[in-house]
Amino acid sequence: VQLQASGGGLVQPGGFLRLSCAASGFAFEFYAIAWFRQAPGKEREWVSCIINDGSTFYVDSVKGRFTISRDNAKNAAYLQMNNLKPEDTAVYYCARGLCSVNEYDYWSQGTQVTVSS
Repeated sequence: VQLQASGGGLVQPGGFLRLSCAASGFAFEFYAIAWFRQAPGKEREWVSCIINDGSTFYVDSVKGRFTISRDNAKNAAYLQMNNLKPEDTAVYYCARGLCSVNEYDYWSQGTQVTVSS
């Protein structure tokens, strides 16, 4: 099982980024995929999750700005992040697991997102 996150970068406040999570080694279509983030000096925070039927969930702080999606044909999940704020600065990770019980067993490496002018 492998998950690879990519797409991070430096963006100005109000800008946008699209993170990708490429999956391999398992039946992607049967698993939920979540995005987490960890800012310096802070605990890891759950951001969003998409389950295998396409239902999506978000932490309140990103609702209306972030959109999670998946493409089962490409074994990939995405996090479209719009109207980025400095407080979104963090290392972002994707993970495989169960949204309903907040349990995840495989994680990607992180991708850095920095929102700064």
